[in-house]
Amino acid sequence: MRVDDFDFDLPRSCIADRPAVPRDAARLLHVRPEGLSDRIVRELPEMVRPGDVVVVNDSRVIPARLYGLRTRPGVDPLRIEILLHKAEGGARWRAFARPGKRLKPGDALDFGGGFRAEVTDKSEAGDVGLIFDREGASLIVGLEAHGEMPLPPYIHRDHGADERDRSDYQTVYAREEGSVAAPTAGLHFTPELLAALDAKGVKRLPVTLHVGAGTFLPVKVEDTADHRMHSEWGTIPAAVAEAINAARANGGRLLAIGTTATRILETATGEDGVVKPFSGDTAIFLTPGYRFRAVDRLLTNFHLPKSTLFMLVSAFAGLERMQSAYAHAIASGYRFYSYGDTSLLEGTSR
Repeated sequence: MRVDDFDFDLPRSCIADRPAVPRDAARLLHVRPEGLSDRIVRELPEMVRPGDVVVVNDSRVIPARLYGLRTRPGVDPLRIEILLHKAEGGARWRAFARPGKRLKPGDALDFGGGFRAEVTDKSEAGDVGLIFDREGASLIVGLEAHGEMPLPPYIHRDHGADERDRSDYQTVYAREEGSVAAPTAGLHFTPELLAALDAKGVKRLPVTLHVGAGTFLPVKVEDTADHRMHSEWGTIPAAVAEAINAARANGGRLLAIGTTATRILETATGEDGVVKPFSGDTAIFLTPGYRFRAVDRLLTNFHLPKSTLFMLVSAFAGLERMQSAYAHAIASGYRFYSYGDTSLLEGTSR
């Protein structure tokens, strides 16, 4: 399909710079084949049934944006900005850098306080390889001390992410360190909302997909068939896969919280609809024409024009239906993107 088919006009005033307070006070647009309904996130327990299964992405956002100095013998220090986007094991990461063209393998990067890294390589895609002077929990401590939350480019702060963002840009159930962007549909949940879902008899299960900064990269091709999707690492434990399959076999519907949970679930599900344990990278790209195998319902925020995420929701609920839903959301004052409102989509495949 043509990428332009997924374009739409969005006024800047629709983009949210801060989340709703409390989180579950955000608006929710229920998108069904029979029409649209304007709801509130805290009403979600009214829209599920006992026996349904809710799958969340428990990845935790790390402070992946770093500022420091490039040092090289015989050359003046250079101020640089680093955005980590994919872990490669141990102390190694892939990262976007500014100014990336002025870095070369062997350059030392100093982020202050004795926290350092070295450039190992530069790829044709424009990112760089880094190896830090520490790994594991020590690396996370270094990032917490010297990094900042990597807010999306459409959220504007005069001096970068602030202390409020450190909590706002994190789900209440985040556990596994590794994302450099939040699984934003989950930002609407509160302990009270989770308790209400539990009381309704809904089974809540975690999967992990570490969201990469590639999620913000624009689609630069004219046809979706030519787009190369970024890869991200994820896992579905055997016990979680077994519980999902059991719930669905008993008539429960699978509600995925966010496009990230959706992508890892669809990666791990066979043609027979059985979810299998999974651990590894996925670069699955979901566009109209794809038949969803695992996910029956999707809670997701409102996405950018011509983005892979708007393509995914159009694949899930139908392009025309999503175009109508977005037109309604814009006209009705819904707030868009990471800190914005959300939608509950009913799928077309099952």
